[in-house]
Amino acid sequence: MDAADRLAVLVDAFADAPGVTPPGVSGRRAFGSDALKVDGAIFAMQVQGGLVVKLPAGRVAELVAGGVCAPFANGRGSPMREWATITDPARDLQLATEALAFVRTGRPG
Repeated sequence: MDAADRLAVLVDAFADAPGVTPPGVSGRRAFGSDALKVDGAIFAMQVQGGLVVKLPAGRVAELVAGGVCAPFANGRGSPMREWATITDPARDLQLATEALAFVRTGRPG
């Protein structure tokens, strides 16, 4: 399953979650246009062929060290400490749920 399919599964899973909007709602093709958002803030997105989530920096480091995620880098190649590319598709829903809670509250789930 590619990143677009994986994101589509998440879109379905969060369809009824309060404040969550699916990709493409803005109609623009800019950064974040392939993203799930909560109250306008991105918590999961498809980028560069991967599924990326926003989590606390410590959690990202833990997941990267455990091989569950890879660091996500911006366009210049600099790792972004609160973003991780999920390398284990079996963890997509769990990590996206954590990301939703983190972005919604500003605190780890």
